[in-house]
Amino acid sequence: MSDVVPIKLACLDLAGTTVGDIAMVERAFAEAIATQGIVPGTGAYARAMVHVHRSRGCPKIDVFRGIFPGNEAQAQAANLTFERSYEGALDRAGLVPMPGVIEVLEKLRGSGLRLALITGFSRVTLSRVLSVLGWHDKIDLAICPEDAGGRGRPWPDMVLHAVLRLGIEDVRQVAVIGDSESDMLCGRRAGASVVAGVMTGVHSRERLLKGGATHILDSIADFPGLILSEDPSRQQMGVADR
Repeated sequence: MSDVVPIKLACLDLAGTTVGDIAMVERAFAEAIATQGIVPGTGAYARAMVHVHRSRGCPKIDVFRGIFPGNEAQAQAANLTFERSYEGALDRAGLVPMPGVIEVLEKLRGSGLRLALITGFSRVTLSRVLSVLGWHDKIDLAICPEDAGGRGRPWPDMVLHAVLRLGIEDVRQVAVIGDSESDMLCGRRAGASVVAGVMTGVHSRERLLKGGATHILDSIADFPGLILSEDPSRQQMGVADR
């Protein structure tokens, strides 16, 4: 008899995983940093953007605290500019879901799974994103760091918040998918049995494996075939090298 625990909850990242807004996010970070005197063409700007790239998936305010250590007022001011810039871009251009993502959401929910979107955006920005996407009837929860006591990725809190809110009995019944190292760390620390990294976002296969990815997928379109399998650990598609 197989001791594999069936997946009952899928926690899905937003930017780079379910929606293709990476360029919009990068521009918003650049604009926010520039308002605090760190402008393109300088070494300080280059270092700040490297930090942004390495910290993708983490709460945005934490990213700015890393860029402006010891200056909470400056970090908060940059974060406010980021939110205004990103939301302005949403108003102008909207959001484009990743190819096949609507079918993925419908297939997973149709198979009885609960779905939670997890993000490093603030609650205000997340609400705006959900309004633009119109996905309220396609998911069960949309979670930001504020919902989980303020700690976002790479901490496990947001995934565990979803487990508690949705009444999941065992953390091994959870699958996490994302495009950043912090997504992978979050999933592994939460005890999820499947932590899938996708190659449609910001971090390389090596970074995803470093974070603890159990599987590497070309895109979210491959996710249902993995987690709806009787035994995800034996799937050959995208299994992480060990």
